[in-house]
Amino acid sequence: MEAYAIHKNALIKPRLARMTMDLIRGKDVETARGILENTNTKASRLILKVLNSAVANAVNNFGANESSLRISECYINPGPVYKRIKFASRGNVDRHDKRSSHITVCVSDAAKGVK
Repeated sequence: MEAYAIHKNALIKPRLARMTMDLIRGKDVETARGILENTNTKASRLILKVLNSAVANAVNNFGANESSLRISECYINPGPVYKRIKFASRGNVDRHDKRSSHITVCVSDAAKGVK
């Protein structure tokens, strides 16, 4: 049994969010929650919401036991890039890219033999 949750168009750079995502990959849900709650980054707050949503999907839709859930997959893909202007020296205008991310967390039963 696998359940997942996706947060699309999260306003955080994918490279910054991947550093936090690497901390919880392959861990059980309680350990991952502890790590995310004690990590002071914007990415940890966003990933924690997605993790809680994936766990709620598994418990409510598939009747899974919350204590036996593990993170089987988690990844961050780049989302759309919002192009804004930034004023530069000597009257020039540069581009200021505001990058966004798609955060995906997939949880499954620990009995299934997660990698």
